[in-house]
Amino acid sequence: MGKNLTQQKRGKGSPTYRAPSFRYAGKIQHPKVMQEGVQGEIEEILHSSGHSAPLMIIRYPEELTLTLAPEGVRVGDKVSLGATAELAPGSTMKLADIPEGTSIHNIEVVPGDGGKMVRSSGASARVISKTKDKVILKLPSRKQKEFHSACRATVGVVAGSGRTEKPILKAGVKYFKMKAKNKLWPSVSGTSMNAVDHPFGSKGSSTKGRPTQSARNDPPGRKVGKIAPRRTGRKNR
Repeated sequence: MGKNLTQQKRGKGSPTYRAPSFRYAGKIQHPKVMQEGVQGEIEEILHSSGHSAPLMIIRYPEELTLTLAPEGVRVGDKVSLGATAELAPGSTMKLADIPEGTSIHNIEVVPGDGGKMVRSSGASARVISKTKDKVILKLPSRKQKEFHSACRATVGVVAGSGRTEKPILKAGVKYFKMKAKNKLWPSVSGTSMNAVDHPFGSKGSSTKGRPTQSARNDPPGRKVGKIAPRRTGRKNR
């Protein structure tokens, strides 16, 4: 029997699961105009419910940019662009121009995309080594990834590093935290649901009633759990 699962409801695109992006401060990206030696001034540091880190508004001579605020900056500070920029928090440079060992964030995956990686509060990557066209970075996950040397990044560590250290003591605080981004919370286990709501549901809250793996070609109401697993069970060492 087909079930109307949560992932199916979310994929429909109804306002129940849609992010309230009209309340967000705006899109985070690097300046569109990348002129060597151009300086900008930090006009304001603000909070956005759609981002875990504080944001800052930088006024350059030709444009106004909204980007992530690194640790150690304040309103009125100057930030620079290009290869001749000072190696200070908030400066935006190409990876080829950033010295090895420098902490960076908001890294472009493709040159000119505005920044896609290492954007959460307290996160930073580190420049490990360089070749002619590639730069190897050590990401917060401790994995090393290769980027094009023309990709841009911002110097410094993203501000707000103490966010994960503060405990959430009450369920009400967690509720409003998730509601700001319209996240589905609390998350209910499929085994705790009724049989009409989930393939793992039954009259008992801890008994699955059927295997947790499903075939690759299963219908949408059954495709839950381990989808077409190569193997199951414990590994024999």
